[in-house]
Amino acid sequence: MTWQNWAGNVDCAPRVRVRAESEADVVAALQRAAREDLVVRVAGSGHSFSPLVATDGLLLSLEGLTGIARHEESEKRVWVRAGTTLNALGRELFELGLALENLGDIDVQAVGGALSTGTHGTGATLRNLSARVSGLRLLLADGSLRVVREEDDPELLAAARVSLGALGVITAARIDCVPAYRLHERTERLPIEDCLASLAERIAATRHFEFFWYPSRDLAEAKSLHPTELPPEATLERKYERIGWSHEILPSVREDRFVEMEYALPAGAGLACFRAVRERMRERHPEVVWPVEYRTLRSDTAWLSTAHARDTVTISLHQGAALPWRAFFEDLEPVLREHGGRPHWGKRHSLGARELAPLYPRMDEFARRTQQLDPGGRFRSEHLRALLAS
Repeated sequence: MTWQNWAGNVDCAPRVRVRAESEADVVAALQRAAREDLVVRVAGSGHSFSPLVATDGLLLSLEGLTGIARHEESEKRVWVRAGTTLNALGRELFELGLALENLGDIDVQAVGGALSTGTHGTGATLRNLSARVSGLRLLLADGSLRVVREEDDPELLAAARVSLGALGVITAARIDCVPAYRLHERTERLPIEDCLASLAERIAATRHFEFFWYPSRDLAEAKSLHPTELPPEATLERKYERIGWSHEILPSVREDRFVEMEYALPAGAGLACFRAVRERMRERHPEVVWPVEYRTLRSDTAWLSTAHARDTVTISLHQGAALPWRAFFEDLEPVLREHGGRPHWGKRHSLGARELAPLYPRMDEFARRTQQLDPGGRFRSEHLRALLAS
């Protein structure tokens, strides 16, 4: 049976598909893969646009492995099973009086996949989701369990926080949370040059800021979100405002299917890179009407994080899934690379190990870790081999 991702741009025909309900099921699947010499990949919600999941071997689903397994109340943290979707996790945390520090504008991803690809939201003082992970339960290729905790092995955790599924199967993550909080969201549309002229001030003034540039109208949709003590029913001054709990306000509903390419730039290069993207799109791609998204991200220490050791701006290009997107992305990718960009692991890009290695100071160490933990290459699909040169 063929597997296809959400956008429909990636598919594969695995020889075996397994739905795990427990860690024992995962171990059994790994043992079968070893007997039959099958590459193992894990599928979440299929919201990655790159072929990280694709395999002709054994495709493992963790959709039966869901929910909060343990609440460490005094530490404000939880162990959550890897098949839990981010939206379900948000609701469960709220019942405990907790929240994730940040979320992206899409929350349908499974926890395991979101962490492994470096999923993030926006906010110059906020890191990606994986930076709040202080422990992982990792099942290795031979079925053995490795519990990785920051207090025990910070180096391995730094490698495993954004792992691309190369080290093993993450079955649960220990996530450090924050008390539940409300956000006040304000959205406005304005000429793009007005937005760019006030960009630094807007980013500094709010906890979360992003804008979408609509190329056909040359307008920006600026979204500012800031914590508030006001209740959701508070009277608001403008039409495009709302107040709610963070897990309700941060995500957006994305029903129209699209394909996406995103690059993470050094924060200081963000504005120049956006201007170059805008110029090229207006000159060469007037047919593209899908918006370009501009977000901020604080540096972190995960070896393969796109924000590793540098404050970051991310620029995301979109195209309808049913429309031609390859030539558009291929033409814009050099612009993003010229400004020092690192590609988002879960989105479209053309880079292989040779181009990626200079972008990640600890890429070689990560590749060595994959060899140590998975010497037989059980998790290394063709795509992963191309990324890691292993």
